[in-house]
Amino acid sequence: MNSETCSKFYSCRAKALWSTAALLMFAFFSSLFSWEAGAAESADAALDKAIAGSHRSEQNKARDRFRHPRETLRFFGLQPDMTVVEVWPGGGWYTEILAPVLRDQGRFYAAGFALRAKGTPDYRKSIDADYRALLKQHPDIYDKVVFGELQAPEFADIAPPGSVDLILTFRNVHNWVKEENAQAMFNAFYDALKPGGILGVVEHRAEPGTDLNDSIRSGYMTEGYVIQVVESAGFKLQDKAEINANPKDTKDHPKGVWTLPPTLRMGDTDREKYLAIGESDRMTIKFIKPKFDMCPSREKPQDKPGGNATSF
Repeated sequence: MNSETCSKFYSCRAKALWSTAALLMFAFFSSLFSWEAGAAESADAALDKAIAGSHRSEQNKARDRFRHPRETLRFFGLQPDMTVVEVWPGGGWYTEILAPVLRDQGRFYAAGFALRAKGTPDYRKSIDADYRALLKQHPDIYDKVVFGELQAPEFADIAPPGSVDLILTFRNVHNWVKEENAQAMFNAFYDALKPGGILGVVEHRAEPGTDLNDSIRSGYMTEGYVIQVVESAGFKLQDKAEINANPKDTKDHPKGVWTLPPTLRMGDTDREKYLAIGESDRMTIKFIKPKFDMCPSREKPQDKPGGNATSF
């Protein structure tokens, strides 16, 4: 074989190899995209089934238009095979959706109030009792729910360390800031999540620059403050959404966020006015636990009211 023939031979062979590699890469990525589309379709179908389920009361379903459960949970990346923690599930509004989605393929932890913690108020004990009673009504749906207690730092073992794919908290941050343990709570979430795991936060949203004392009184927190506290636990901000925004909410109500539905703390006073506003304006924020952050910086922001811990 002369040099010219040899050159042509190797050139043809190289082209053949590149063509084969290109076909293999195309097949790989086509398969990957197909799998991702299938996973998304599976998650959507599971969510739709749970949201429409007969186990949910009509009263709870009526609040879907304010809380947008399908859009919110898809934004946070919920998949049926995940290990998920719902923090302080309250009356079980989101549990009614999460538990059936995760029952067959995933694992669902309900990290409720720590009833053994010193000074736990009676109303929390009552909420916990009602929550457990709700779950007992449908053992075919809730039989695999794993219960836990959470009041960090004393009670912080919500799941085995590094085992959780997704942690969700809905409208709880203002309570932790008031009780001066917000940082400890987010530290516990960080420890429970896998590297690359997601923390989803929905919280009543104050105007930027709102004083922390006013936030505690009203129940509305600024996005800047929430992001600072969460990032101080080691998380990184990944994304924000306006899924749960409510431009009708002026955030200056006599009884704070509890003036609005569902609480309607003003009773019959201006009831129709507050019903027309609807539920509060809310931030919807997604954080990630970095995959390679082995030693997170946990400098504590000022949880306590007063001073200059005011505006972001």
